Amino acid sequence: MQGGGGLPPEEGLKATVLQLRETILQQKETIGNQREAIRELTAKLGRCESPDGKGGTWRKELAKGKDTMGDLPRDPGQVIDQLSRTMQALKDRLESLEHQLRANVSYAALPPDLREMLQRRLGDLERQLLSKVAELESEKTLIHNETSTHRLRTEAALNALLERVSELERGSSAFKSPDEFKVSLPLRTNYLYGKIKKTLPELYAFTVCLWLKSSASPGIGTPFSYAVPGQANEVVLIEWGNNPIELLINDKVAQLPLFISDGKWHHICVTWMTRDGMWEAFQDGEKLGTGDNLAPWHPIKPGGVLILGQEQDTVGGRFDATQAFVGEMSQFNIWDRVLKPEDIMNIANCSTNMPGNIIPWVDNNVDVFGGAAKWPVETCEERLLDL
Repeated sequence: MQGGGGLPPEEGLKATVLQLRETILQQKETIGNQREAIRELTAKLGRCESPDGKGGTWRKELAKGKDTMGDLPRDPGQVIDQLSRTMQALKDRLESLEHQLRANVSYAALPPDLREMLQRRLGDLERQLLSKVAELESEKTLIHNETSTHRLRTEAALNALLERVSELERGSSAFKSPDEFKVSLPLRTNYLYGKIKKTLPELYAFTVCLWLKSSASPGIGTPFSYAVPGQANEVVLIEWGNNPIELLINDKVAQLPLFISDGKWHHICVTWMTRDGMWEAFQDGEKLGTGDNLAPWHPIKPGGVLILGQEQDTVGGRFDATQAFVGEMSQFNIWDRVLKPEDIMNIANCSTNMPGNIIPWVDNNVDVFGGAAKWPVETCEERLLDL
């Protein structure tokens, strides 16, 4: 017997073996608990991934607002992150368990078969954990790729919609063709009118053509007027009261031999050039009048306002109801040159469609105000039958 109350070697060895056995039992219980936790997580993960009709995929349940993992978050990315953190925590605890075993007792003191069993089980658990983490990382990558693809498709669809909206805002027409419409001005007032959005450049010659239909009396009024600062009557076509139709250039007047107040469609063209103030008047393709000395050597000033259906006393305003046009009009076009008589005839008899190179008749270039309206127009051939 040794002094100091020390135990005999065989008793110390027994105590060590008992302590080791107790430690091993505790660690086995801990490992069992951890394996149970892993099985539970694996089962829950399996339920998340199950394709059957009972639980559906985790994506469907998430879409329905269900929480497939108890207290796990509903966002798929957060689910994967939390499962990854759980697996890593289990791995850390197993590593800690291994360190504790090494600190409490030397492997050399353990029976070889027990030591080998523990190492094998720890290795198996570690491989399971690594496999699950790898699966979760793969699933996380898949979710990210699917999310990116969905985002790209959504952005593409939105961009397509934005382009379509932009096209509509730029003025796509509500009519079959942008020029197949008419402006209707049914009342003689000072507030019904149309406005051409574009303005005129400086002109040394022009041709204006349009289709008109009116039975107003006395006089059809003012089919169009162009006013610039300092000159409200820069270019005006008007039939006022019992006077004949007049063309005004810089407030100078030429009377035109046109007769169109019979309630039928008529094609009207007037040409003018600054050289000698030469002018021509056409009705339904035929030249009915010509003259000169109408504001000779006066260029048409640019930047004014072009109004349909009203005569302007100031730029863009001060309309007089007695001078308002009553009826319908269509195909109002302006060219910066004098068209040939054969071109005018071809336009009038519907054998050619020649939009104005300065002012073309298109839906998005004409605004209407005060109750004036834009309607689908009869075809050119139907207007010809109305003559």
